Amino acid sequence: MRLNLALIFLFIIMPDISLSEIKAPSSIIPYKKLQGGDLMLHVFGELEPAKIKKRPAIVFFFGGGWTGGHPKQFYPHCEFLSEKGMLAISAEYRTKGSHGTTPFQCVEDGKSAIRWLRENASKFKIDPNKIVAAGGSAGGHVAACTGIISGFETGNLDISSTPQALILFNPVCDTSSAGYGQKKIGDRWKKISPLHNISNETPPTCIFHGTADTTVPLTNAVNFQKTMREKKIKCELHTYQDAKHGFFNYGRGDGSAYNDTIIKMKLFLEGQGLLGKEKN
Repeated sequence: MRLNLALIFLFIIMPDISLSEIKAPSSIIPYKKLQGGDLMLHVFGELEPAKIKKRPAIVFFFGGGWTGGHPKQFYPHCEFLSEKGMLAISAEYRTKGSHGTTPFQCVEDGKSAIRWLRENASKFKIDPNKIVAAGGSAGGHVAACTGIISGFETGNLDISSTPQALILFNPVCDTSSAGYGQKKIGDRWKKISPLHNISNETPPTCIFHGTADTTVPLTNAVNFQKTMREKKIKCELHTYQDAKHGFFNYGRGDGSAYNDTIIKMKLFLEGQGLLGKEKN
């Protein structure tokens, strides 16, 4: 049943994609032990390369309303960035459909993934100061929370769970009644609302959002960028005219939005010193 739910949500999020077109990860490794099964990282790139001293890493979190979804959503993004020199990962995390959990556990798992990766940075030849969190929709919320929200920490608390940058695709930035998800989260919504917890320590952020998104309002991203700018923190917002929720996914439409967003993602990472610039 868990696999069926995951695939159903994969096709809701990415209706035009062919699973046969997506390359498989080079390895799938556990990062968090839970009763009933471990949570896994779907890794693109060699885990222990002989010729690399240190490299940046990025962790993607899938969308699905904190209810479902699958790491396959970001396999294409991982493949792209792996070819550019990053260790690229699409992470599993608990959802209501898979584990009967709430958005609070989603946030906890996102932080666990970043912390585990940094804790094992030397083993996998990762630069612990060049770790990025990314995600789409509810997964964008999970990614944003790793960089913004306090608490919800497990594991070795001597190791930071905060990434150096955030890349967010039509993310849930505001969990108030003006945003998305308050009914699912309840009265404690402000505890995990990125917009309402931005601080001077919030990492630089790049956001992609469609103007015709009726699931997560564009105002989520606009207000987020405004607050970030007030604190003089870099926040790029790339809007796409008449684009709906999930417009950025590989296989959606004619592919132009996917291609444009991954190029802008790459340029943002290069500009932050988190990805080496390609030589002409």
